[in-house]
Amino acid sequence: MPLTLVRQDITRMRVDAIVDPTDEGLHADGGVSAAIFRAAGALCMEASCREVGHVECGGAVVTPGFDLPALWVIHTAGPRWPEGAVKAGHLGYLRRLLARCYKSSLDLAASLGATSVAFPLISSGAFGCPRDLAIEDAVSAIRSWLDAAPDRHADMDVYLALFDRESTREARVAYPGLEEYIDQRYVDEAERRDHRRRPKRENRWHADATSGGASFSAGDLPSEVFDEPVAASAPAELGAACPGDAAAGDELDDLLASLDASFSETLLSMIDARGLTDAQVYGRANLTRQYFSKLRSGRLNPSKRVVLALAVALELDLEQTQMLLARAGYALAHNSKFDVIVEYFISRRVYDVDRINYELFCHDQQLLGVA
Repeated sequence: MPLTLVRQDITRMRVDAIVDPTDEGLHADGGVSAAIFRAAGALCMEASCREVGHVECGGAVVTPGFDLPALWVIHTAGPRWPEGAVKAGHLGYLRRLLARCYKSSLDLAASLGATSVAFPLISSGAFGCPRDLAIEDAVSAIRSWLDAAPDRHADMDVYLALFDRESTREARVAYPGLEEYIDQRYVDEAERRDHRRRPKRENRWHADATSGGASFSAGDLPSEVFDEPVAASAPAELGAACPGDAAAGDELDDLLASLDASFSETLLSMIDARGLTDAQVYGRANLTRQYFSKLRSGRLNPSKRVVLALAVALELDLEQTQMLLARAGYALAHNSKFDVIVEYFISRRVYDVDRINYELFCHDQQLLGVA
């Protein structure tokens, strides 16, 4: 049941339903709504909306998708933000209405039998909701619906389509230290790489003092020196005992007995230790139930981003995260922006996969989970 952020024109998305952020009269007043009407065929969409007539703020109605790739268009009327400062009580009311838009739309999509839905940011843009708040409320409302969805709808794919990359960057105010952290990590790693560099050795042979201190290059040697094969060490006789054979055998047995637990065994032990259910873990990690089932049984090797999503879901510290990564054959690397961003949040014990995914999205990185 993944929630995925995409930078995409919502009118081109091949999903069962897309959501139109409209007003109570179902008018295409500009922005995303106008683009949806144009792509669907304005005359057909306008006629269908006139037939429906009205939608209350926070509610949702449906029309056909007409010329769109999507089968249906779900129209929802978002709240309008007033200009200037908003009082706390009124702000809470607006945010509840905004959350209801997402819930109503998902309820309607589920009743239609939709298995995939794409949302724009409802109430942002002309309706005045600050973009960071619109993203926060969208993610929270969608995640809450998915967590509470019955089994038959638990695997609905939900997309949050953010079309303008630059405008998404403007919303990134929650963790202002992240950019500095990334920059510093990259600087540190570059310095270590530079320090490890050494000048290339000359391919030159040097005589010792007994040969008069003369030096010569490999090119000065006669060719037969290189043509003559190097003698290999004589193999030991078959069956000959090597010193300490018994002790070596015991050490090998000990090593084999102490092999690290597999990834799936480690994951299950961590889930049990935290008293969590499988559903809680794969939901928090932004994974589907089917994928997690394969992972749990050891039938699937997880990607690095899935392992890190699980580390966030389990609220592991940095050392525990490194251990879980190692079980899957990975390690955090400071020459990877993806790794540095995730490390930033884990080291600060911020375990909100949606918040982390938003930052990854803004830095053009793959997202946690989504498998």
